[in-house]
Amino acid sequence: MTRNMTRNMTRNMTRKLLAALLLTVSLASLGTACANTGSTNDSAAGKPAGGSGAGVTLRVGDQKAGVQAVLKAAGLLDGTPYAITWSQFPSGPPLLEAVNAGAIDIGGVGNTPPVFAAAAGSKITVVAAYQQKPAALSIVVPEGSAITSPAQFKGKKIAVAKGSASHYHLLAVLKKEGLSFKDIQPQYLQPADALAAFTSGTVDAWAIWDPFAAQVKIQNKAKPVVDGNGYVSGLSFEVASPAAVTGKEAAIRDFLTRLAKARTWAASHQAEWAKVWAKETGLPADVANAAVVNSVATPIAIDDSVVTSQQEVADAFTAEGLIPGSVKFSGFVDNRFNDVVGKAQQ
Repeated sequence: MTRNMTRNMTRNMTRKLLAALLLTVSLASLGTACANTGSTNDSAAGKPAGGSGAGVTLRVGDQKAGVQAVLKAAGLLDGTPYAITWSQFPSGPPLLEAVNAGAIDIGGVGNTPPVFAAAAGSKITVVAAYQQKPAALSIVVPEGSAITSPAQFKGKKIAVAKGSASHYHLLAVLKKEGLSFKDIQPQYLQPADALAAFTSGTVDAWAIWDPFAAQVKIQNKAKPVVDGNGYVSGLSFEVASPAAVTGKEAAIRDFLTRLAKARTWAASHQAEWAKVWAKETGLPADVANAAVVNSVATPIAIDDSVVTSQQEVADAFTAEGLIPGSVKFSGFVDNRFNDVVGKAQQ
């Protein structure tokens, strides 16, 4: 049996074993991705009650069921005056491609996907911001790897999802070491393929985020070389299509208010959140428990400091030649929903 045949068999076996854990959606199947997997109340069944956003269907993109799970755990998913449909995505970039294509109205992503979408001229609007722990990002190596510091990344094959928060994390780490993407062999892979490559030994390291980072550390004994502390802002966002902001403003405001309250609740109820997260996604309990520690996201206002931080991310990718031209991030921000931050405390 050739080495390539062995590698392919290993990858196929790994992907089958992890099918229950890694919820991936290809853009080619966006037409069927927007199935309702959420609430069982009348509004989610297409029978909206009265009130704000009544008669509207809000199409929400999610990653690893994180937003859906935290809303459900906090008891804030039911009773919406509008219907909700959910679509699961493997990372932020394909989610924002769906927003741009008009396949979904709104979805949650890390700090980097909006920069790549803006650089591509996508029709997106950042409508809410959250502060997470930078430690939610990690660059890991296999258990037996000789790599112990970022300086040893030079010349190595490193898996990373292009345009994801981990993409910027990797860029920032390399920059601090006096390296660039030209000094490594980036392997642009979505989480399922990256995990297969990592476990089969075809990559030397993997830049990834929780819960995948927690999963590979616990289940595969991966060694963390560096996390996001000192490298990234920890910002994440809800991003909507301009058309949805205009046509479904009331529903989006209600949704963002519920989400802000749910995230505030989750900060002090991590065990309850982890339990629902594990149930909704198939994550093992120990993985969910480890991941929620870094996944707490505090609602914050979209202010000048947020825009400045994002502009720095955009400028770094421009300087590295990883996005076309320059991006004025402020042109993709709408702060009309900043008031939901205060409502989260009510």
